This record gives sequence, C-alpha cells and structure tokens, in this order.
Amino acid sequence: MVTKGFELSAIDRHFADFILGESGGTSAILKVAASLLSNAVGSGNICLNLAEIAGKEIRIDGGQISVPEFENLHTSLLETPVVGSPGDFRPLVLDGDGRLYLYRYWKYEQDLARVILGKAAIPCDRIDQVLLANGLDRLFPGVAEKGADWQKVAVLAALRKKCCIISGGPGTGKTSTVVKIIALLLEQAKNEPVRIALAAPTGKAAARLKESVGSMTETLDCADAIIDHIPYEVSTIHRLLGPISGSVRFRYSDKNPLPYDVVIVDEASMVALPLMAKLAAALKPDARFILLGDRDQLASVEAGAVLGDMCGGGQEEIFSTEFSDLFANLSGDRIPSAPPGERLPPLADSLVVLKKNYRFPADSGIGAVGRAVNAGKGADAIAILKGDATDIDWHDVPRPDELKKVLTEAILDGYAMYLAAGTVAEALGRFDAFRVLCALRQGPYGVADINVLIEEILMGRGLIDPQQRWYKGRPVLITVNDYNLKLFNGDVGITFPDSEGDGSPRVFFPAPDGGVRNLSPVRLPAHETVFAMTIHKSQGSEFDRVHMLFPENDSPILTRELIYTGITRAREKVDIWGSEDVFVSAVSRRTDRKSGLREALWTV
Repeated sequence: MVTKGFELSAIDRHFADFILGESGGTSAILKVAASLLSNAVGSGNICLNLAEIAGKEIRIDGGQISVPEFENLHTSLLETPVVGSPGDFRPLVLDGDGRLYLYRYWKYEQDLARVILGKAAIPCDRIDQVLLANGLDRLFPGVAEKGADWQKVAVLAALRKKCCIISGGPGTGKTSTVVKIIALLLEQAKNEPVRIALAAPTGKAAARLKESVGSMTETLDCADAIIDHIPYEVSTIHRLLGPISGSVRFRYSDKNPLPYDVVIVDEASMVALPLMAKLAAALKPDARFILLGDRDQLASVEAGAVLGDMCGGGQEEIFSTEFSDLFANLSGDRIPSAPPGERLPPLADSLVVLKKNYRFPADSGIGAVGRAVNAGKGADAIAILKGDATDIDWHDVPRPDELKKVLTEAILDGYAMYLAAGTVAEALGRFDAFRVLCALRQGPYGVADINVLIEEILMGRGLIDPQQRWYKGRPVLITVNDYNLKLFNGDVGITFPDSEGDGSPRVFFPAPDGGVRNLSPVRLPAHETVFAMTIHKSQGSEFDRVHMLFPENDSPILTRELIYTGITRAREKVDIWGSEDVFVSAVSRRTDRKSGLREALWTV
C-alpha cells in the first residue's frame, strides 16, 4: 500500500544528515524518520505519527521507500543513541503511541499539559453563592431564548476552575463575558487585591481588546469600586513575559513567575505551542488561566494547534453533575451533565462554547455560510452564497489576465477613503474598513501578486505616488518578531509624513495602550505591503468589508478552517471570488495537526 508522497526541503535533508551523524551509524530508517519529522514540524505539526507511515510504501522526493511495520520501526528507532523514550534527554523523543518529537517540542507539550492539568485539578470551592447569584442576575438581566445562557455557564466555569477555556465565533460575546468574569472575581475577593493581566498575541489584537474592555466597562452594572479595579491595560504575550534582548528566553518563567493572580489571553487560537508553554510555565501555581478564542479558526502560523487541542478537537463540552447542580442553583437553568459516578476527562467543567451569536441576525448570510462551512457542507454554503443574502456574495474567479479589470472598482471603493485621510488617526481608523484576503502567498491569486496589482490600480488613479517607495498611505505588515522595537509578526502600520519633524515618511503603528507610535522605515524589521494579506495573517483582525480571493485550482492549503476564518473577519459584507469545485473541495478538507496534547488533556 502506498501512502502520500513527501517533498523534503533543504532543511529537512540537512537535519536528517545531522541526526544520522550524531547517531554515529548508518541507519537508513533513522534518516527517513528524521527527515519526515523535520518536514512535519515545518508543516505545523508537533510530532510525526509513525502509525501513519508504518508498514507502507511512501514516496520521498519521487523515490519509493518501504517502511517497516510499527513494532519493528518503533524498536529500531529506540535502539539508536539519538532517540529516547519520554523523560530521556535525547535529540528525538519517541513515545509508546509512536509519536516522534524533537526534544524541545516534546518538552513544550509536556510543560503545557502539566500546568493545565494541575490547574484543572485545583478545586475553587470558596464561592459566595449568594453574592454570585446576585451578580449573575445583575450582569445578565435578559432571559435566554432557549435553555441556559452559555455566557453565565462560562462565568461559573471561570470562577470554579483555575483553568478555563471559552470558545466562540465572532459576535458570541467572548470579550463581554470576560469583563463580567473579572467583575465577579473582584466582587468575590471582597476588597482583597486581585492582580489581573490581559494579553493578546499581537499588538493589534491587544489594542482591540483594550478598546472592547473600555467600552463594555462603561455600561457595567457594578459598584464604582469594582469598575475602578478592572484592568484597562492590555499587553502582547511577549511584552507580558518580558523578552530578554538577544535571547529567545523571557524574564518571567517557572523560576521567576508572573506576579498576577489571573492571566487572561484573547485570540488564543493564534498562539503557537512554544509561546503558550512558556506563558503557562510562568504562571504562579495558584494563578487562574483563562483563554478566549475560536476553536474553529485556523491554528497558529507556527507549530501546534493549541486551542483546538485544549478544546478536545471540537467535541462537546462535558460537565459534572456537581457543576450542573450548582449552575441550576445559581441561575435556575440546567445544562446537560455526565451521569453521576462516571469518570470524567481532566478538562471537564473547564471548557465552555458560546453558542448564541449577537452580531449576525438569524437571516445573516455570513453566519449561515460560516455554519455550513464548519459543518463541512460546501454545496450548502455555495447555495447560500448564491441566494438572497445581502451581506455575502459569490463571484466566479476571473482568469489571471482579467483580475485587474474585474477588481478595480472594488479596490477603489475599498481604499480611496483611507488614502484621503488627513491625519494618521483617520487613516488607521479607515484602513480597517476594507481588506483583500488571499488564500495563498504566491501565484497570480497570491498576496505578493495581488498587492502589486492593487498598487497599480491606485497609482493609475493618482491615489498613491508611484515615484516613492514609502508613499503616503503605504500599509505594511511586520512579518517577524523584533523584541527590541516591540514589533511583532502580524502588526500593521501605515506610512505618513512626520508632521512634527521635517515631513519625512514615518510608519505609524497602533499601540496596545490605545495610542500611536512611529518609526523610521529604515528601522523596520522584515515587512511587506498589506493592501492584501493572507487569511492566516488576518486572524485577530476584523474589517467592515472583506474580499476573499481563491485560486482557480485546488491546493492542500485550502481547508474549511481557512475559509471559515476568512468569512468571519467581516463585520458587514463578504465577497468571495472562487471556483465552486475548489471551494467545495476545500470545505471537505480539515486541518489536522499532529500532537499528543489533546490526548493528554482529554483522555479519561
């Protein structure tokens, strides 16, 4: 039986040669396993699952290789001096289920699982139920349309557990819920100090969270003393941990824990395993850890699918009888629970999925297409796209030579207003009204070519200056982390003349504190123009209108998570340009990143 083929990169081949050299042997199967492990990590996986290649004929760079059966493969690798069992300090780690890791990724996974499992096991029984019931009635005055109010369930989970994961799509009220969680935690503390940190993966996501918390706090039905203690400052995770200049380490770690009683992370789906593990390790043993995110979105650009694994890979939440009874006593509503006495997974009572969408009405095309895509129903999604919904439309993708003509009107309509802005603040505010999202980086439908095409359209209408590289209004996306400049992968800035200096171009970025800071273009780390951006890079952002561009031909990169993420970046309108066959095929394809984290957290 022949399984799929693998195209190795130069790094994969060099890594395999290095491992083989370190082993001091000539094991052909070790070289194959090492190259495929490097390839797997480069594709976003945490490990290589040997069960998927054992006993099969596989193609590597066009050549065919016979892989031994699982037991022989497992034994052969463990007999080499560079492969160890869990707990051994070796370059590669192989567990009993056939997951082969780079040591550092195995350590990251173990460290994160240890912290999460430890916090999930800590009971938080010191709850003033009378005070909490009063708070729930006051902060959630409405009556749930059907059954329980899942925002209330999330509040109770966050108060009862040291680790809580709250998942929900855009418009389900994640940020609103967490502000109420903070208020009720402060009420439960009864004037005792509670140090709370709010964080997000990128500067832009941090600024958005800060703005949301500020606006929601204004209408919160709480005592002034409580509102005064709700934190308004939001940090990036990197800034929270305190990067050490010239190092990949942080100031805060298990040896020097963060000084917070509660750490809340928004847009957790964007956080890769290494960073999440370092954050978890830096928490105080008794600190609460609350994660917000959308488990149906794309996983992080880097390795891992941490939020998806922590959410059990999309399974239904599991609540104990005790939790359900307590919720009924506090709210008068019941939620489904496991039978009394049944053994529950470690994260039972810790995961809550918000189900009601407050942004998209029942007849919303965006909401309906998003649900169809998540359910893997590509044909149904196409039918909705071609139906009567006014907030989402389907267009057949034009040939590459017709793209400029077809997209010109939309580009001018989408970007003319921000380019006409008289101030930096106006330009930054207007820029998020519209964005072109691409599924690919390269090719005629990829980000690189589309950004050039958009610049040509705007130059042709005199909206940008073709004589200047750093023309007024040029939007740039930072593509690497620069701890010294406090600029991180995904941050977006806009070029504007320096009004306080000689008028030379500066690039202005939103700051997490709600302000704006600027840098000379020559100081910027790696960056690119961002009239168009990949759907991956758009995570954590929202735009009024979105144009999504898919290629003519199918690609393994196109998945339902990619499509869902792109659609849900829009607040008001989505236009999708694509091929029906490619779209339906993509919706049928799920992202599957290999790791052992889900099993560690959810196995009974």
